[in-house]
Amino acid sequence: MGNRGRAGDRRSVRPVVIGAAMAVVMGGAGYGAYALVGGAGQDGGDTTTQAETVKSGPLSADEVTAAAERFLAAWQSGQVAEAAAATDDPAAAKAALTSYVKDARVRNLALTPGAPAQDTVTFSVKGTVSYEQSSKPLAYDSTLHVVRRAGDGEPRVDWRPSVLHPELREGDRLVTGEAGTPPVKALDRDGGELTTATYPSLGSVLDGLRAKYGEKAGGRAGVELRVVRGEESKKAELSDTTLLELSEGTPGTVRTTLNPSLQAVAEAEVAKRKRASVVVLRPSTGEILAVANSSRGFNVAFQGSLAPGSTMKVVTSSMLIEKGLASMDKKHPCPKYFSYGGWKFQNLDKFQIKDGTFRASFARSCNTAFISQAPKLEDDDLTEHARDYYGLGRNDWQVGVSTFDGSVPVQSKAPMAASLIGQGGVRMNPLNMASVSATVKAGVFHQPYLVSPEVDGRQLAKAPRTLSARTLAQVRELMAYTATSGTAAEAMAGVDGERGAKTGSAEVDGQKKPNGWFTAYRGDLAAAAVVQSAGHGGSTAGPIVAALLKAGG
Repeated sequence: MGNRGRAGDRRSVRPVVIGAAMAVVMGGAGYGAYALVGGAGQDGGDTTTQAETVKSGPLSADEVTAAAERFLAAWQSGQVAEAAAATDDPAAAKAALTSYVKDARVRNLALTPGAPAQDTVTFSVKGTVSYEQSSKPLAYDSTLHVVRRAGDGEPRVDWRPSVLHPELREGDRLVTGEAGTPPVKALDRDGGELTTATYPSLGSVLDGLRAKYGEKAGGRAGVELRVVRGEESKKAELSDTTLLELSEGTPGTVRTTLNPSLQAVAEAEVAKRKRASVVVLRPSTGEILAVANSSRGFNVAFQGSLAPGSTMKVVTSSMLIEKGLASMDKKHPCPKYFSYGGWKFQNLDKFQIKDGTFRASFARSCNTAFISQAPKLEDDDLTEHARDYYGLGRNDWQVGVSTFDGSVPVQSKAPMAASLIGQGGVRMNPLNMASVSATVKAGVFHQPYLVSPEVDGRQLAKAPRTLSARTLAQVRELMAYTATSGTAAEAMAGVDGERGAKTGSAEVDGQKKPNGWFTAYRGDLAAAAVVQSAGHGGSTAGPIVAALLKAGG
């Protein structure tokens, strides 16, 4: 009640008027009712009556108008304490209103309310955001609600962060300042600029380069007004949001290893298909020459975590050969079924190869040929082999942007057996599987990279062991035979020179069709692709990889 006597304090402030005219309250029902609260002495003795009026009932239009006017007039004039007192949570309101001036740097406010709708008032906000030598006008609409304050029922603005700006949630702040990391100008290996206008699927890659090299590349951040998210918003996966850009940043320059002609082919190939991703590497160095995804946003090619299906048999084969459990031209079982750990495994269409060799089983992608070796293996054999020879699952790749480096967890019984054919808990992406083919071709693991380590002195990951010459020769021959006479032959037709390939199909719960995989090499190129929920890898992902191997010359 005491604050009402201070109306004279605002005589010099531009008045805030709700609507074109004050609302007329119809009858008496719109006004708050009054309740008498108090008590009388008992036993007929002296009594002291204490009574106070507590307003209750629906808010009248006059009450909503007055409460909103008081809050908006005080906020507009910069009287933070008075504006906060006009809300039902003065402490929280005062902190937010103070931050609006101090952190958001909004000046010269003009608040224009509309007519109330029951307990709600929508109002426009106009002001100026200033930071050092930069300033820009700000304009947006917001909404407030009026409620009865607990205790006395007085009308007050229901405080919530969205009153300041509709983008705000609990814990969020408005901040004006340098826009985080400076922008970068990314270049291909020949010095041409990489943009999403030319290469539409590179958006997430360019974002990753900015995050990694924005400050190191010599650029300068722009200035912007943005919503800085609090913990609750981050849990809801809401990111910081730019509301107003006061000045553009000056980009730094980052040169990548991408080959512009191969990148163009990769873009064109994935654009023909839904949910396709591909990566091309140079086996002799690990340089990433192309990366593309048909879906925008999440970079499946680098960060995907998918079962690789039978492309994993390249890794498993080298392990079995190293351990003496398989040899290219020796007889190897490929029955229709093989049971292990309580699961019954089978081949596609339940085929079998009688008296066949390991070469035949690899080329036709016989599942049971690999599952049948599970009883002879330790639970961690595949995990150690993938890590020590192929650099997979070590979580230490330094590519230049964020990547998922593959996962081959230690498993037992049936899941361990399933991991031998790229199912179970094994997870990969095209970057990982392109690296597998590159390792076979080069004879040693070279960690893939998008930005040369010379740019920032980072250490590339290494694998502690290399495959024996005997194993390498056999795995190369297995992949070469598959490319000419096995499941990869149709896709690889027309790809000449020294080459090898492996197809894969990975079953996924809830999908009618498996994910199609393909990994291959030709000369000093290696590539891998996945097309999700599409079917067999030879006919879905295979043509993507083959087109890139051909384009590489």
